[in-house]
Amino acid sequence: MNYPVPSSEIDLKSVFPFELDQFQQEAIASLNAGRSVVVCAPTGSGKTLIGEYAIYRALSRGKRVFYTTPLKALSNQKLRDFREKFGFDQVGLLTGDASVNRDAPILVMTTEIFRNMLYGTPIGQIGISLVDVEAVVLDECHYMNDRQRGTVWEESIIYCPREVQLVALSATVANSDQLTDWLNRVHGPTDLIYSDFRPVPLEFHYCNPKGLFPLLNDSNSKINPRLIKRGKKGSGERGKAGRPEAPGIIYTLSQLQQRDMLPAIYFIFSRRGCDKAVEEVGDLWLVNNDESQILRRQIDDFLSRNPDAGRTGQIKPLYRGIAAHHAGILPAWKVLVEELFQQGLIKVVFATETLAAGINMPARTTVISTLSKRTDNGHRLLKASEFLQMSGRAGRRGMDLQGYVVTVQTPFEGAKEAAYLATSAADPLVSQFTPSYGMVLNLLQTHSLEQTRELIERSFGQYMATLHLRPEYDEIAEIQAELTQIQDELAAIDENELALYEKLRQRLKVERHILRTLQEQAREDRQEQLVMMLDFAVSGTLLSLKDKNITATLPMTAVLVHKAPNTGQASYFVCLGQDNRWYVVTNADVVDLYAELPRVEVSVDIIPPSELALKRGQCVRGNQETAAIAQSIPDPGEFMYMPQEVVEQLSRVNAVQAQLESHPLHQSGNIGTIFKRRARCVELEAELEEIQGQIEQHSQRHWEEFLNLIQILQHFGGLDNLVPTQLGQMAAAIRGENELWLGLVIASGELNNLDPHHLAAAAAALVTETPRPDSKVNFGLSEDVADALKKLQGIRRQIFQLQRRYNVTLPIWLEFELIAMVEQWALGVEWVELCANTTLDEGDVVRILRRTLDLLSQIPHVPHVPDSLRRNAQRAMQLIDRFPVNETME
Repeated sequence: MNYPVPSSEIDLKSVFPFELDQFQQEAIASLNAGRSVVVCAPTGSGKTLIGEYAIYRALSRGKRVFYTTPLKALSNQKLRDFREKFGFDQVGLLTGDASVNRDAPILVMTTEIFRNMLYGTPIGQIGISLVDVEAVVLDECHYMNDRQRGTVWEESIIYCPREVQLVALSATVANSDQLTDWLNRVHGPTDLIYSDFRPVPLEFHYCNPKGLFPLLNDSNSKINPRLIKRGKKGSGERGKAGRPEAPGIIYTLSQLQQRDMLPAIYFIFSRRGCDKAVEEVGDLWLVNNDESQILRRQIDDFLSRNPDAGRTGQIKPLYRGIAAHHAGILPAWKVLVEELFQQGLIKVVFATETLAAGINMPARTTVISTLSKRTDNGHRLLKASEFLQMSGRAGRRGMDLQGYVVTVQTPFEGAKEAAYLATSAADPLVSQFTPSYGMVLNLLQTHSLEQTRELIERSFGQYMATLHLRPEYDEIAEIQAELTQIQDELAAIDENELALYEKLRQRLKVERHILRTLQEQAREDRQEQLVMMLDFAVSGTLLSLKDKNITATLPMTAVLVHKAPNTGQASYFVCLGQDNRWYVVTNADVVDLYAELPRVEVSVDIIPPSELALKRGQCVRGNQETAAIAQSIPDPGEFMYMPQEVVEQLSRVNAVQAQLESHPLHQSGNIGTIFKRRARCVELEAELEEIQGQIEQHSQRHWEEFLNLIQILQHFGGLDNLVPTQLGQMAAAIRGENELWLGLVIASGELNNLDPHHLAAAAAALVTETPRPDSKVNFGLSEDVADALKKLQGIRRQIFQLQRRYNVTLPIWLEFELIAMVEQWALGVEWVELCANTTLDEGDVVRILRRTLDLLSQIPHVPHVPDSLRRNAQRAMQLIDRFPVNETME
C-alpha cells in the first residue's frame, strides 16, 4: 500500500500542528488515492483525526462530508465539537426530530438518518440528498455488532454510491480484514488501516482489601505471580461465606488518590449501583479550592437556567467532584457532567457501560467494579470487546503519560478472570442484519424483486455466512470439477448408441432371469423322474453328480459301480468319477442320468477300496486300474436332459448376448468403464444436490425472512403484486421497530379525531416498550385515548398471529399503563410533579417522551394522512417539546 505523499491541497502541518502517527498517515494516503478506508485502532488512539482530515479536504475543494454516528447524543456532541473546530455556520445536524443548517458542508447525523436518505435515492446513484458529498464518515463502525442498530449500518454501506468515499472508524475487532474485504466487494476499493498502538499505554491493576497491585507480569502476557500466591493464602480477604471480599469504594478511591490516578470513570453495571456509590462517597472532597470555585460557578449557572434539572441527592457531591452518569439521568444533567469531566473538574464518575460507547469522556483511570454482568440468560463474564471498550477510556492523549485500568476483586471474580480479560484479543464483528417491513417496502418502491434479492445478498451477514460455508463451497467445486471431467469423457459417446446398448443389457438381464427360472422348474421336475430311474439303474450307467465334496464347479459325469441298500432310506450309490475318484452319493446328489448313452464296461473285479466307508459324502482317490475306466467315461454334452422351453430360452439368451457383443461400444473394449462413469455421474449429482440444499438452507436465511415479510404485507394489503399500495407507502415513510403496525394504526383512522394531548398519549402507546412489572404511574388515562387504543387491539392480534405463523419476531407495542404521564405532560404538568408521580427514572421518562416526539414528528410527512391528523401531530409536538425533553442546538 505505497501511495503518493498526501496532496498539496492541504498543508497537513497547519491543520494538524503535531507529528501524525503512522496509521493516520497511511489512512490519509489511502483517501488521497481515492480509496475508502476501514480504520481499526484502539479507543483514544486518534481515529477521529482521519474523519477530520476528510472534512478539511472536502472544505478545501468546495465539497461536503456527512459524519454519521450511532447515537443521537454522539451526534449532538460532534455538532458542538465541529462548530468549535470548523466554524458555527459550517456544520449542520439531522436527527429524527431536528434539522439544523441541513445544507451545511459538514452535516452530522445518525446512521439511521443517512440510511433513510439513501432509501429515497436509486441505489448506487447520487440523488438530490448526496449532491457534492465527497465522503461519508461512519464513526463507531463496530456498532454493526449492535442487535438493534446493526442492520442500519450494513444497509448504509450497501446502498451508498461507489463514488462516495467511506471512512469507517472502528474500535479494535478481531475480523477487521473481513469487514474490509466485504467493503471491497459491495462498495469499492477499500484499504484496511490497522493499528494496535496506544499513544497512552495502559497499565492494568487489581484492587483487593489488601491494596492495589499490578495485575499482569512484567511482559504483560499473564497474571502477576504474586496474585496467584495471594489467592492461595486468602486469609484476610475472606468474607462471612468464605468467599473473597470486595474492597469498599471509598478504599478503592483512596488507593487511586494516593497514587495520583484520578480522574477516574468507575464502571458499575446498574443505575442504582451508580447512585448508591455517589451516596456512599458523597462526603469525600476530591477537588482543591480553585477547582471547587470553578465547579460551583458552573453548576450554579446551570441550575439558575434549568431549576428543575438538578438531580436529587447528586448536587452536593457534584460540588465535590463526584457524579453519576447513566440512562436514568436527565440528559441535560448528563451533558453538564460530561462537560465538567472533560474540563478535569470531576474526579470520579460512577457510570454504567453505556458511557463507554463513544461519548468523549477520557479519564486517567477506569475502574471496572465487576467482571460479569446480568443478561436475559443469567450472569456471564464480560466479553473481551466490552472489557476493551471500557478500559480504552483510560489515558488522555496529551495529558497522561500512562492510563490505568483497575479491576476489583468481588466474591465471584478474582485476579484470574481479570488477567484473562486483560490479555484477551478483541471479539469479531458479527452481522445483526435483519430485514424489516420498512426495508421491504422502501426497496420494492424502487426495485424489482430480483434487484432486491441482489441487495439483500450483499449484506455482511450473507458475506459471513458464505465464509463459514467455505468448506462446503470447496466441496461443491471439487464435485463439479470431477463431474465436468466425467461428462467431458462421456460427451464423445453417441447417446443413442449408449441407450441402445443399455436397452440390450437390460433385455439380456431379463432373458437370463427367465432362463434361470425355467431351469429351476426343469430341475425340480427332473428330480422326481431321477428317483424312479435310479431304482432301475445298473452298474455302468452314466450319472451326473453335484455334491459339496465334488471339487468341480459344474456337475461331474461318473459311472455307477455299485448300489448298496440303506435300511429305511434311499440307496447309496458308489460311483467312479471322470477325475478318477470314488464317491458315495445318494439320490439327492444325482442331477441327471443318461439312459440314452451306452453303459460303460466295469469289470466285476473292480471293487471300491476298503478305506471308502459306505457313508454319504465319502471320497477316495482311485488307482491306475480305475484311471483307465475314468478316461473312458464320455462327455454327455448334447445328451444332457433339457426341456424344450429351456432350449428355446437359452437360444434367446444367446441371440441377445450375440447382439450385445457385436455392438460397437462392446467391441471398443471399455464399456465397463463407461458404465462406471455414468454411475459415478449419478452419485456425484446426488451429492451435489444434497450439499447445495444445505447451503441454501443456511445462506438464504435473510432472503427467506424478506419473503416472509412480503407474505405478511400482502395479507394486510400493503403490497399488491409486489408494488406498495397506499398503506404500503404510508408504512414505508415511517421509521420504527414495526412499520407495518404503525402504518396500519395511522391508516385505521382511529387517531384522526383525537385532540393533540390525546394523540400524544396514543403515539406513546405505540412506541413504549413493555415496562418492568414494578413500573408505576399515578395518573389515570382519559377514556378517549383508552377507547381508541382498544379498537386497535384487533389489528394487533391479527399481526401477532401472522408474525407467529411466519416466525417473525418484530415487536407490536401497545402500552396502556405508562402513557397517562405523556398526556399529563402534554397538558402542561410541571416536570417535578410529573416525576413525583412515577417510579420511572427521569432519563426513562425523557426517553419515552422523545420516542413519542419522534413518531409525532413523522406523521405530518406520511402520505395519504388527513390534514386534521397532520395539524394535531404538529400541535402535540409543540406541547411535548419543552425542557427537559427538547434538545437545545443553539
